[in-house]
Amino acid sequence: MISFQPEVISWFAKNQRDLPWRKSTPWGVMVSEFMLQQTPVSRVLPKWEEWMQRWPTASDLAKATPAEIITAWGRLGYPRRALRLHECAKVITNEFDNQVPRNEELLRQLPGVGDYTAAAIAAFAYQERTLVLDINIRRLFSRAIDGEEFPSSSPSKVERGLRDALIPENTAHIWAAATMELGALVCTSRNPACEKCPISTSCRWRANGYPKSTLKRTTQKWHGTDRQCRGTVIQALRDNPSLSVDQLKNLWPDESQIEKALQTLLSDKLLACDGVLYFLPSA
Repeated sequence: MISFQPEVISWFAKNQRDLPWRKSTPWGVMVSEFMLQQTPVSRVLPKWEEWMQRWPTASDLAKATPAEIITAWGRLGYPRRALRLHECAKVITNEFDNQVPRNEELLRQLPGVGDYTAAAIAAFAYQERTLVLDINIRRLFSRAIDGEEFPSSSPSKVERGLRDALIPENTAHIWAAATMELGALVCTSRNPACEKCPISTSCRWRANGYPKSTLKRTTQKWHGTDRQCRGTVIQALRDNPSLSVDQLKNLWPDESQIEKALQTLLSDKLLACDGVLYFLPSA
């Protein structure tokens, strides 16, 4: 066991947030993991509560229409996640007797479930020993162990091996949650609260004088992007049962961007069209 495991787990016991999915069913954990992808906890909390009240099991969500799901997703962003979750619900209902699989390999076979999501669901829903590596955990280890401000864009095989060796045998799921929480609340990307960190005295990045990373980090723009344009179209069709192409073009200053958005939304099955009107898909 590495030297700072007890400190991190002790800190977590006293400082963990009271997040509802931590006391939920495996399905509730799965819904949270889909919603939390590239979306802050503060935005997910009310939406997760709404979804779990409306669709408390996979079979409940499987019965919903895509239009209902896209509308209920609201402004969480990346609405393709909602459709992938819907597809997961159908598979879980039909092939797994309405029970979320606990095996990582089976989880990775579900629509929209990659390595991280499979590991997180197995750990947090079933207390399995898995390698959970979200950006908060990777940043924490990069600083505390490697002495680097930020990790690389994606984990390498070497990084995975080194981090897997850190996992305690009997409290793997707690270790995953604790390191994630410490990274999210204390060892933040900007302005980390090192004075509140339980492992600051053993942190190599701190000991080295907080060297700045040489990695180029890009921030995602929003205003005027294709993502914003697509979101504007989806929101308009949440508010209206159907709209013509001319009505949709009035929503955005760049006509060609609207046309591109409509094409990609149709391709992603987030929209439907009868040749005249656009609307959210009903099946």
